[in-house]
Amino acid sequence: MSTYVVLALLVALLVYAVIVYNGLVALKHAVTKSWSNIDVLLKQRHDELPKLVEVCRQHMQFESGTLEKIISARSGAKVAADKGDVKGVGAAESMLRAGLGSITATVEAYPELRANQSLQTLLGRITGLENAIADRREFYNETVNANNVRIEQFPDVIVARMGGFKEADLLEFEEAEIRDVDVKALFAGGSAT
Repeated sequence: MSTYVVLALLVALLVYAVIVYNGLVALKHAVTKSWSNIDVLLKQRHDELPKLVEVCRQHMQFESGTLEKIISARSGAKVAADKGDVKGVGAAESMLRAGLGSITATVEAYPELRANQSLQTLLGRITGLENAIADRREFYNETVNANNVRIEQFPDVIVARMGGFKEADLLEFEEAEIRDVDVKALFAGGSAT
């Protein structure tokens, strides 16, 4: 009789371990899928940036420093994404967003750029992609958080360690990106610090 009880407990433990393992696998793949969704949007936005830079370059007075900042940030984001460096992508994307903000602010000072329909269309598409990326970032970070909490909870931590499950990195923003905008400095033509 006690052999059956021990056997039943072992079977129950094995079934529990399989359920936990399968749940962890599902979370791991959810993190990968949510990152892939962000990656697709980032690639779409990165495909639009050379067009935007070219339209701006056609106007000789446009600030070349702003364009160089965008090109550099785009390169950094691509390199980080290719390496799978989520933190590096977050930092590069913060720089890229700052550059795009500079373009939008600078366009206001150039009536010929402001009137350019190609530029307005590109800015509209990039803004739409920015909003979609923000939504996907939130979903990605929620998925990463669920994964990271689950692999640290007892008794799931035992299965997670045996299965080699690892924490995933959150897609975090630089302090400058989450800080309140200094509207007074924007209207004065300066930059917020």
